[in-house]
Amino acid sequence: MTTQPEDRPRVLIVDDEKFIRDILADFLGMEGYVVRTAEDGQAALRELTASPYDLVLSDLKMPRMGGIELLEAIGTAAPNALTVIMTGFGTVETAIDAMKRGAYDYILKPFKVEEVIHVVQRGLEKQRLAAENLRLREALSLYKVSEAIAASLSLEEVLSTAGDAAIHEIHGDLVSTWLEDGEGNYFERQRLLPPPGKRTPSIPEDASLGAFDPRAFTDHFTSESVLLEHGQRAERFFATQPALPPQSLLAVPLKMQTRLLGWITATSFTRAKRFDEGQRKLLSIVGSRTAAAIENARLYEDLRATFQQTIEGLANAIDKMDRYTAGHSDRVATYAMYLATRLGLPPDQIEIVRQSALMHDIGKIGCVLNLNKPGKLTQDEYEAFKKHPGYGKDILEPIRFLNPLIPGVHLHHERWDGRGYPLGLKGNDVPLMARIIAVADTYDAMTSDRAYRRALPHEVAVAEIERCSGTQFDPEVVVSFNEGLDDYREQEVADGRGVPE
Repeated sequence: MTTQPEDRPRVLIVDDEKFIRDILADFLGMEGYVVRTAEDGQAALRELTASPYDLVLSDLKMPRMGGIELLEAIGTAAPNALTVIMTGFGTVETAIDAMKRGAYDYILKPFKVEEVIHVVQRGLEKQRLAAENLRLREALSLYKVSEAIAASLSLEEVLSTAGDAAIHEIHGDLVSTWLEDGEGNYFERQRLLPPPGKRTPSIPEDASLGAFDPRAFTDHFTSESVLLEHGQRAERFFATQPALPPQSLLAVPLKMQTRLLGWITATSFTRAKRFDEGQRKLLSIVGSRTAAAIENARLYEDLRATFQQTIEGLANAIDKMDRYTAGHSDRVATYAMYLATRLGLPPDQIEIVRQSALMHDIGKIGCVLNLNKPGKLTQDEYEAFKKHPGYGKDILEPIRFLNPLIPGVHLHHERWDGRGYPLGLKGNDVPLMARIIAVADTYDAMTSDRAYRRALPHEVAVAEIERCSGTQFDPEVVVSFNEGLDDYREQEVADGRGVPE
């Protein structure tokens, strides 16, 4: 990559004497700096507003706006620029006062050019070291961010963490994340702006920041892994030009081997704020972690989809064993999820309860008898029936990703008073998941038609569950189930899902 003039330190010389401006510009230019000049403070402010500068070398006394006024204005126009004041012997005290106001140093006139160069070099070295320390702090912060990205299996969390890093650590005014759609095309998956209190005041909240051209990025990343452009060179990456001219554009590809998954881009619209090579390297670290995390998240989503299909397929297999049990597993899962929500379980636990409820009767596959025959089961048949929770546990144990569902499947016939099966657990020794499924299972069994009886009315089923509170069922679970059930059923009807009668 060739060195651009923008990569060299920029120095602005401000003096009302053209002879001094020209001499300093020539010598500092020979030292390798990008040098511009201005004849007074007002002209200097216009230049500082138009372009970024690392150091301002300003005379103290000038017409229209002097060095002290300019120093105060630089605090707003170019807060990262160092200011060196040039003054005569008669105004040394004023120059010292300027240092108290934030100037880096002062130079006495008449001066030797070597002295000026030395002060400029020292000031820029101090600024370089300060920037390096800042980079180190940012590197530590971004390392923590990248670790958080690598630990997540949620695509939303991965993208949010990476985007926030580009906003807060790279200080982008606009962060855009693009992803591949599976068919070779790319779309903007996430578009972030700094929070209101962190936005640059010069960027209106309603300003149009344009639309990117994905083809420009894909064309660039086919041959280059580096994208760091400034000024007009950044405009070619926009399909619709923003209302404000982009000052700097930084983008890193999200790649897995040779496959381009997408990219993250950060744009600065703030004058005098441009991204540097250090920030590009830091964002590249985040980008590489993000790419791997996106791939992992997608694989995890595929696994979750397979997981859901497995559960639903097994639940359907259970329900097809007998026409009277059709839909039973789905309904028990619905009631169990409602009850888990009422009890205040977190979303991930509610989902495990739902899945376990779907699978609660999987062990009946191992019972080679008709469990829904007319009339009462014989003692031998009842003993065979009581084995289905153990069979369910045996079926699920070899399937590792189904193991979290086992407590609900294995223990949903345990009782609060300890008289249940298969282990005879009592009270809180019965897992909450199993206590929830026990109530949901019993309610649906009573309110559904079976071979040996017609469905009981809702009111009768609720009364029976209430009667068995403290013996068969956990009293707290019963209260939560019964108190909100009428409202829940009404909402189900209102939403068009209906409830079993």
